Amino acid sequence: MARIKLAYIGGGSTRGAGTMASLIHNNGPEFDGSEVVLVDLDADRLALIRTLAEKMARARGVDLTVTATTDRRAALQDCDAVLSSFRPGGFSARAKDERIPLNHGVIGQETQGPGGFFMALRAISVLKGICADMEEICPDAWLFNYTNPVNLVAEAVTHHSRIKCVSLCEGPIYFVDQMAGYAQLDPEKLEAVMVGLNHGCWSVEHTYRGADAIPAIEAAWERRRGDPALERHDARLLHLAATMGSIPAEYFRYYYFRDEIVAELAARPTTRAQDIMSWAPDYWRHYAEQAERDDPELDPGRSRGGINELELAIDVMDAIFNDRDEVHPVNVPNRGGALAGFPEDLVVEVPGRCTAAGIEPIPTPPLPRQVRGLVMMLAEYQALAAEAAWSGTAQDAVRALAANPLVGQIDLAERLYGELAHAHRALLPERLVA
Repeated sequence: MARIKLAYIGGGSTRGAGTMASLIHNNGPEFDGSEVVLVDLDADRLALIRTLAEKMARARGVDLTVTATTDRRAALQDCDAVLSSFRPGGFSARAKDERIPLNHGVIGQETQGPGGFFMALRAISVLKGICADMEEICPDAWLFNYTNPVNLVAEAVTHHSRIKCVSLCEGPIYFVDQMAGYAQLDPEKLEAVMVGLNHGCWSVEHTYRGADAIPAIEAAWERRRGDPALERHDARLLHLAATMGSIPAEYFRYYYFRDEIVAELAARPTTRAQDIMSWAPDYWRHYAEQAERDDPELDPGRSRGGINELELAIDVMDAIFNDRDEVHPVNVPNRGGALAGFPEDLVVEVPGRCTAAGIEPIPTPPLPRQVRGLVMMLAEYQALAAEAAWSGTAQDAVRALAANPLVGQIDLAERLYGELAHAHRALLPERLVA
């Protein structure tokens, strides 16, 4: 078992309790003797998550030291790993990312389009400082990044920092499980390999009961296309998979059903971020209630993620520090052309072999031609956005935003950028608001 020191940046968030539960419940014994330092801006919430974690570990006999601090540099001393999962500006900033684009007839979403672009500008500004601190204080540590938008953050960090970095997302796992539900297939029998970009991947291998899964998905769409029990969101994805002959990341619905989704979002009285903000007080009440117990139990209905939050990060840490030689979906540079047709320095989402020696991307079949073009457009936008966020000017940022497939018009990009940059000016570097 590995004894490591892990700094969890964002450890005082609504996801902090579920992440610590995931570590303790699922992988605790593999990290006996380790230390986790929770890092965040709110000392009271840090103390609450620390109490929950300490009690969960004690109840399960896991030898884990948990500390908490608002001093990031102090937390990084002697670290072997840093887990990054934070949201600069909180959900109030996300609400602006969602609402302002809708006022211009453009999808407002956390990781896609202009909303995702401005979240990247904020997140990368902070990650730039974290990487500089790590290079000085713990240069040999791994950075396990969950901060969204994962693809843009990963692109920036891997091009500009010497830190060992892997960015992670469970999407390639749960997109397949979701499709099994939409198509009324046995999820244990549906298997797929999904590749591309984070929140922009498609299946390149897909089997059901050992045979090609696409005929079963096509038959399910024909059977269910008028089924009132099939939610509109689910129907879109089933339709998309059957039409394109590949299982999609759910985020592709914003591109292939753009107009109707813009209309639906614009008609809603609240955005997704506003909904979460209305639920958050109950999350904290639940955490406070459970912190009074000797053996806290998180209710998935009253917490962000239950006991399965950021579990892929914990699994990849286990694979690296305990040399498990396991394969997991990862976001890393496309070394060796693992994803055919894409630059070798582009961060892609592919299966990666995780060992003590590091992470090696595994070559996969190429993306089907009918879906490859949009992913290539998103890849070029990803590279432009990452450079603008790390060191670019406002003009560079407008160019990147105009390259986003959900924007695609220079005058629209300029209007969106001006309004969103003004709304987020307190959270952006001066070079991006001048």
